[in-house]
Amino acid sequence: MKLALVASWLNQYGGAERVLEVAHALFPDAPVFTSTYRAAAMPEAYRAWDIRASFFDALPLANKRWLLPLYPAAFESFDLRGYDVILSITSAFAHGVRVPPGARHICYCLTPARFLWNYADYVEREQIGRVLRAGLPFFVARLRDWDRRAADRVTQFIAISETVRARIAQYYQRDATIIHPPVDVARFSVARARDDYFLILSRLVPYKRIDLAVQAFNELGLPLVVAGDGRDRARLQAMAKPNVRVVARPSDEQARDLLARCRAFLFPGEEDFGITPLEANACGKPVIAFAGGGALETIIPGVTGEFFREPTAPSLAAAVRAFDDSKYDALTMRKHAERFDTNVFKEKLSQLVNQAIGQSVIGQPGT
Repeated sequence: MKLALVASWLNQYGGAERVLEVAHALFPDAPVFTSTYRAAAMPEAYRAWDIRASFFDALPLANKRWLLPLYPAAFESFDLRGYDVILSITSAFAHGVRVPPGARHICYCLTPARFLWNYADYVEREQIGRVLRAGLPFFVARLRDWDRRAADRVTQFIAISETVRARIAQYYQRDATIIHPPVDVARFSVARARDDYFLILSRLVPYKRIDLAVQAFNELGLPLVVAGDGRDRARLQAMAKPNVRVVARPSDEQARDLLARCRAFLFPGEEDFGITPLEANACGKPVIAFAGGGALETIIPGVTGEFFREPTAPSLAAAVRAFDDSKYDALTMRKHAERFDTNVFKEKLSQLVNQAIGQSVIGQPGT
């Protein structure tokens, strides 16, 4: 039986790529089909993979929004004949590959594309320029129609959270099984000692709402470390007072050390799931998060962290003022994180893929 992996794009490293890595470890012989691949932006291990980029990869501006209307054609161009199971891991477009007769397509949906289904909020948060914003609505309506029809090609949807499951039902009129993304708990250990700083570890992009934390800590005067990189870094650095320190491009070792020594981890944006809060719990550190999205499924108030209820700097500041370190037990938080461990993800995904393989075999002529 042959299995193919499909990813939306491989031109930046984040949560989607971590999921892909675990799936590839489960199925190391599977080729990875993707719209565009930029090797320099990815971990070196990817260079040993069988990665097959579409025609889109050779076009000028291949990583730019200007070519957005071509993504459907890029994924429909793949020839997947001979594969029995297709496993797509996607936040946009990859579920639209054409599936050969008799094959099963499992879509691990990180979210239906935000820029198609929540367009107004997306362009505002991502600070899309006027010229591009003027032309995009014409294409977005057509892409949304394609996206909906492409969902019909999927045999089974998997959602990363209840939040995403609800979106799949709303936009695609399909049900989904929930398998939470993998958290590599073994990479972290419980640290008894701590420093006084609060921590954000994230890509520095607008929708993460790190600006709320910077504004809150500008007011509070407490130490905050913002670790990461992205197009929002210069803006955040410009607005930060001296008590807010930005650590650009931390190494894996630096990131683990920052998590191990922080007083608490901050998660100010609304995410589809959120792996880093669970990594903080794996270090025995509590989380202060916005009460929305995937955080509602992973944070237990008073046990593994606390919520702030309004997406505003004053609401976050109030939660920080009320925060009491002494009420949290490090080992309890660690055990909570282990419920989302990589091995749990592998077991659940393997079961679904094996079921799909069995169904594919039953559907073959002569069986």
